Amino acid sequence: MIDALYKRFIGPADITRWTDKYFSRTRKVIEAGKDTQVTYAVFLRRPSVMACDLTFDWLEKVAHEQSFKVTIQPSFKTGEIVGAGDPLFFFSGPFSKLVELETHILQKTGPVCVAAHNARTMILELPVTPMIDMCARHCAGAEMAEMMSYAAHAGTLGARLANPKAKGFIGTSTDGGARFFEGTVGMGTMPHALVGYAGSTLEAARQYRTNNPDADFTVLPDFFGREISDSIEVCKSFPSEASAGTLKFRLDTHGGRYMEGLDKPTSYAVIERNAPQALRSYLTESDQSYLLGEGVSAAAIWHFREQLSKAGFPNIKIIGSSGFNPDKCRIMALAKAPLDLIGTGSFLPDRWPETYATADIIRYGDMFRVKEGREWLIERYKKLSR
Repeated sequence: MIDALYKRFIGPADITRWTDKYFSRTRKVIEAGKDTQVTYAVFLRRPSVMACDLTFDWLEKVAHEQSFKVTIQPSFKTGEIVGAGDPLFFFSGPFSKLVELETHILQKTGPVCVAAHNARTMILELPVTPMIDMCARHCAGAEMAEMMSYAAHAGTLGARLANPKAKGFIGTSTDGGARFFEGTVGMGTMPHALVGYAGSTLEAARQYRTNNPDADFTVLPDFFGREISDSIEVCKSFPSEASAGTLKFRLDTHGGRYMEGLDKPTSYAVIERNAPQALRSYLTESDQSYLLGEGVSAAAIWHFREQLSKAGFPNIKIIGSSGFNPDKCRIMALAKAPLDLIGTGSFLPDRWPETYATADIIRYGDMFRVKEGREWLIERYKKLSR
């Protein structure tokens, strides 16, 4: 599973350069004295999802390149829920070789396991609708983008353990992350920049289709604030695609205005016609905004479906984006919003302050020893090793 991004930090010089300095100084102490076999426990202080394959691949690659043996003992299978404080895995090897790896291992573990938990949570709120990972532009570099794509994959495995019928994430927006979804190319739609360049939604659709004939034909109709009329115009210009259901529209109306043809009263009316049960439920203020508010609300999605069907295009597909998180997905499920796909970006790497993983050595040679208050790690290791 490892690829070029992770190979950047395989060599000893790069590992030393980017590890915490006290680990390098500790290595000098060990090399000047007597080396010993140690066992580390890695854990998070919050619930997460097991998503450590990239970490394992990297660690095994380092061991191979530096000619030492490392033993990895996972405590869970990929996708399984991990409780707060439960060790994700243990790894053992020569202290002199492992001591400088801790920084890198924690960087590759904590954020991924929390993002996988975020993905699982979102999927289970709306299991019937497939999703696309679109968080690359919210990431701090390509390595993080790769980690988030893998997290979406691991979170999907986790959601399917809880609900075998869950669709989950079916792809990502980058070619680099596509391998986690058995693909070779990224998924996605045209950006707003193309619509602005083309001067109209229809012209953008024409240029996009002409130059990307083999790509999914997905149009972004909110640039000029004419989501309904511009989409109908596109459908009339591409009748065969609209009829076949291969023409898709990504709704991305920002939260500062209503979709074309909507306001608060008409949003209520749309939901009353299509999902009255949602109006009979207890809704917080944020729930109400997801149901009836500005931007891509459940009412907006129902309105879009109604208007396109009324115009004679009932087979077009709808992709929802803009601020999708578990709460918004829950409201979409409550309203039975007619979504064919969801694109989500910023939520996967959410809760960043909670992503910090910890590693403690629990065994030096044949002697079990850990800092005061972490004795439970030894007990977990012994239980796993029985």
